Amino acid sequence: QVHLAESGGGLVQAGGSLRLSCVASGGTLSYYVVGWWRQSPGKERALVSAISWADGSKYYADSVKGRFTISRNNAKNTVYLQMDSLEPEDTAVYYCALKPRGSDRQSYNIWGQGTQVTVSS
Repeated sequence: QVHLAESGGGLVQAGGSLRLSCVASGGTLSYYVVGWWRQSPGKERALVSAISWADGSKYYADSVKGRFTISRNNAKNTVYLQMDSLEPEDTAVYYCALKPRGSDRQSYNIWGQGTQVTVSS
C-alpha cells in the first residue's frame, strides 16, 4: 500500500510563496497520477494540479495557471507544488492524492492527511 506524507503549509501574506511537498512510500508510483486538491469551507473540493509519475505530464486548473508549478523528484519519491503570487482565495486545506493512470478525475482513492495554507490580505 502506498502512503502519502504532506508538508509545507503555513501562513503567508498575499503575494508570498509556499512550497508543498508530498512524499510517497510503500511502492512504485509508475502507474499513478499524483494530484493536489484543495478544500475550503463552503466550496467544492477542487483539483489544483496533477502530474503523471510515468511521463511527467502536467495539469493546472485555470485558477492557478502561471502562479503554481508542480514538479517531481523521482529519486526522493516526492512531488512538489510551488505556489507563488498567493492570493487570499488560495486559502484552503491542500491534499495530495493518487489515481491510476488513464482513470477519470473521480478515481483519486489514496489521500494524504492535508496541510493548511492560509493567505492573509
